Amino acid sequence: MTTAAWRDEKRNDTGPCFACMALALALLAAVVASFAYLAVDYRQLFSGESIRLMARFVREFFPPDLSPAFLAKAAWGALQTFAVAAVGTLLAMVGGGLLALPAAGRFGLAARLAARLLLNFLRSVPELVWAALMVIAAGLGPFAGTLALALHTTGVLGRLYAESLENVPAAPERALRDAGSGRIAAFAYATLPLVMTQGVAYALYRLEMNIRMAAVLGFVGAGGLGQLLYFHLSIFQQAQAATLLIAMFLLVFVVDSSSAAVRARLAPAHG
Repeated sequence: MTTAAWRDEKRNDTGPCFACMALALALLAAVVASFAYLAVDYRQLFSGESIRLMARFVREFFPPDLSPAFLAKAAWGALQTFAVAAVGTLLAMVGGGLLALPAAGRFGLAARLAARLLLNFLRSVPELVWAALMVIAAGLGPFAGTLALALHTTGVLGRLYAESLENVPAAPERALRDAGSGRIAAFAYATLPLVMTQGVAYALYRLEMNIRMAAVLGFVGAGGLGQLLYFHLSIFQQAQAATLLIAMFLLVFVVDSSSAAVRARLAPAHG
């Protein structure tokens, strides 16, 4: 056996990964400790009485309320939920795009650190917390939900846009600058087209997530299907709640399917 072949065989024969085994054991111990800490009474959960009560609760959702008046109410709530998610995502695209420029280091180190700190703060606060704060600041309704989604999504999209700008080749923009083009024109004609398609794909993906979250934000008073669902559940109108759940599913399905189709068409352009 040659020296090179022996080295290759030695490199491939690394033996067991003790660090991996230790990590797996630590995760297993954490899961077991979590179940022990929660102290869930599984015997009570799966007892005959509990199953009977759960079955009765599920039966109360059927049949859903399909009266024309309530269907119109559910459709209006779905439209409001979509509007909250769409406007919130659009505002986040603008805010994230503006913050991405300094976050990518285009205005110096101090601006880069400040922009990244702001983006980290915006996305580290969950949407539900933002919604609770915005409800206090702006009152109940879809405006609070729109602001909450816009703030959190600005942090997410701003970070993604900044990374896209950092990874884009600098040669095209540098070539235009060397040819006498201005700084803004060079960015608009050389760098922006390279990241635009990927930026739109990121925004569409966040729109899918914001549709789901907009429905959840209604539970803290941010409007849409979630607020309607919370209201009807709180007064034990399960038939109406079932209709709202169906409307929520249909809205998410339509938006997810449409967004996935658009992103699939955009994929060859930036993949």
